[in-house]
Amino acid sequence: MTNTIYIHQPEKAFSFTRLPNFLFAPPTFKPLSNEAKVLYAFILRRTELSFKNKRRVRKPQSEWVRVENTQEPIISEQVFRQVQEQIANRRRKCKDGTTQIFSGLVKCADCGWSLSYGENRQNSKPYGHYHCSKYGQGTRQCSMHYIRYDVLYAYVLSRLQYWSGLVQHDEERLLKRLLNATDKGQAAARKKQAAELKKAEKRKAEVDTLFARMYEDWAAGRITEYNFSMLSGKYQSEQAELDEKIERLQSAIATESQNAADAEKWIALMKECVNPTELTAELLNTLIEKIVVHEAVKGEDGSREQEVEIFYRFIGKID
Repeated sequence: MTNTIYIHQPEKAFSFTRLPNFLFAPPTFKPLSNEAKVLYAFILRRTELSFKNKRRVRKPQSEWVRVENTQEPIISEQVFRQVQEQIANRRRKCKDGTTQIFSGLVKCADCGWSLSYGENRQNSKPYGHYHCSKYGQGTRQCSMHYIRYDVLYAYVLSRLQYWSGLVQHDEERLLKRLLNATDKGQAAARKKQAAELKKAEKRKAEVDTLFARMYEDWAAGRITEYNFSMLSGKYQSEQAELDEKIERLQSAIATESQNAADAEKWIALMKECVNPTELTAELLNTLIEKIVVHEAVKGEDGSREQEVEIFYRFIGKID
C-alpha cells in the first residue's frame, strides 16, 4: 500500500483512512495484509479523515455495510434485536437513583416523540406523570398528552393480566383470535390466494415451454421472422405479468405464515409471565413494543377520557 502526503491540498486529505492501532498489535491481525486491514476498518465503521485535521467521520446507518449469517450465532436474532432496542432506549436515572420502567416505551400519539417523566411534589402526596417531550421543550409544537404514572401502571398491568389469563385457560382460542381465524372472509381469501398462485405457476411453466418450442421452430425455419417476433413479444409480456403476480401472491402467503409464527411466539412469551402482579422493565420490554398515549378529552360533565394503545411484540395492537 502506497502512502501519499499532500501539502497545501486539504481537499485531498479527506481520502485518508486511518486504521485502529489494535489491527497492528495483536498476533491475530499481524499476518493480515494492509488491504485486509483497510477492509476490516471499513466494516468496523472506523474510517477517519487525515491525521492533520483530527476529525472523524461516522457514516449514517443507511450507508453501513452489513454481511449477515457468516458464522454460527451466539444468541438468537430475536434476543439480539431486543437488546439493541434496549440499548437505543437507555434509561436515565432519576435524582433519587431509580429508573423508570416505562422509559423508551411511552410515545405521543400525535408527534411520535417519547413522553418524559416528571413528578408533582406540590401535593401532600407527590405523584409521577408523563407528558410529551415536544411540549415540554416550550415550543408548544404538540399538546401535553398528560397521563399519571399510577393510571398508566394500573392499565398496563390489567391488560397483561387479562392476556395471561386467556393464555392459561384457552390458548387455542386466543391463537385463533390473534390470527382472526374465525373470520370466514379472511379464510376464503387465503384459500383463493393459494389457488391463484398454483394456477399462475402452472401457466408460467406452460408459457416457458411454448416459448422454448417456438424458438426451436424459428431456428429450424418452420416459422417466419415476423411471426417469431410477434409471438415472442406476446409470451415475454405474459411471462413478466405472471412473474409479478406470483411474487405478489407468494409475499401475501408468506406474510400470513409469518403472522401465525409471530402469534405463537407472543403466546410463548406470555406463558413465561404467569399472573403478573407487578410491572418491571424486563417484563415490559419482553412483551411490549410501545405504548401510545393520546390527548385526553374532557366531557361536559367534567369527566376525563383518554385512549392508550398498547402495541405488543410480534403481534402489534390487539383489542
